[in-house]
Amino acid sequence: MADPQMPESSPPDAPDATPAAAPAVPPPSFVKLAMRNMVRKGRQSLLHFGLTAVGLSSLLLLLAWFGRPTLPQ
Repeated sequence: MADPQMPESSPPDAPDATPAAAPAVPPPSFVKLAMRNMVRKGRQSLLHFGLTAVGLSSLLLLLAWFGRPTLPQ
């Protein structure tokens, strides 16, 4: 009698579960995954993009302000 917790092994002449002729599909690129995630979480992604754009613009403006030449008096 077989033990119910032990999986039964397949006979040696049984075919594999995965066919060998199937072409290997490469995983999706990071760009595709990011675009899919952005579409799925549209509002949150747009909010984060907006905050990033405002923050980067503010940083560049601040650096330009501190780096401006001073006029002689």
